[in-house]
Amino acid sequence: MRPVALCFSGLDPSGGAGLQADIEAIGQSGAHAAIACTAVTIQSSQQVFGFEACAASLVKAQATAVLDDLPVSVIKSGMLGTTDNIAMLTSLFTDQIIDNNTPFVLDPVLVANSGGSLGDEETLVSAFKKLLPYATLVTPNTHELRALSREQDLHAGAQKLCAQGAHAVLVKTSHDFDSGDIEQYLYIQGEMVHKSTLPRLDGEFHGSGCSLASFIAGRLAMGDALIDAVQAADSWIIQTLRAADIPHPDDAQAQLIPNRFVRF
Repeated sequence: MRPVALCFSGLDPSGGAGLQADIEAIGQSGAHAAIACTAVTIQSSQQVFGFEACAASLVKAQATAVLDDLPVSVIKSGMLGTTDNIAMLTSLFTDQIIDNNTPFVLDPVLVANSGGSLGDEETLVSAFKKLLPYATLVTPNTHELRALSREQDLHAGAQKLCAQGAHAVLVKTSHDFDSGDIEQYLYIQGEMVHKSTLPRLDGEFHGSGCSLASFIAGRLAMGDALIDAVQAADSWIIQTLRAADIPHPDDAQAQLIPNRFVRF
């Protein structure tokens, strides 16, 4: 059986983000995705209109059923949506229902790339800080990094999250710039060890953060070292962009093309 990545993520009815993106990206990495659904969202490919979170007890029951049944090699969380769900996931680590040696990729979703709110930011940030010490890798965009660290400088923010317990932080910078290539910085234990530059396509797209974090999680499940998993994700994204015939967003056929590899 392929290595298993257990993902905590929400349902996107447009199919571009959330658990669908997790399944596709982890499959591309070579691993198998198991899902604990955390929320049902109301969204199109362009905008989040609302969501209803699953009860923490329901999410926990989904996760423990998988953990009792399958050899889970890595944990990945995306949209958790409520402080109850964040606290529940934290308790799975503190109570050692999840082995603390299991790699954990934390994508601290606060706001969708398309601009929709996914919960009260202040309370989510407070809850996430208790989850940080269990994270092998945190993958914030610049808004999330500044919210979590209370630092405007990206490098200081990444170092602060490491000081608060995260083993590593991958900073995604596209939200700071409207043009030019996208830069990403990997910090391990507060030291920047890797920088990558990725091409940017015109337009607004969603779900790319889910895919990036999930592909890295999949590669960790496959046995890669962290920096190798991040580099593999960079290569996968670039290859996907080059292989895809992605039309301009104004084209009526645009939504038929997988678009999650553009906006990180």
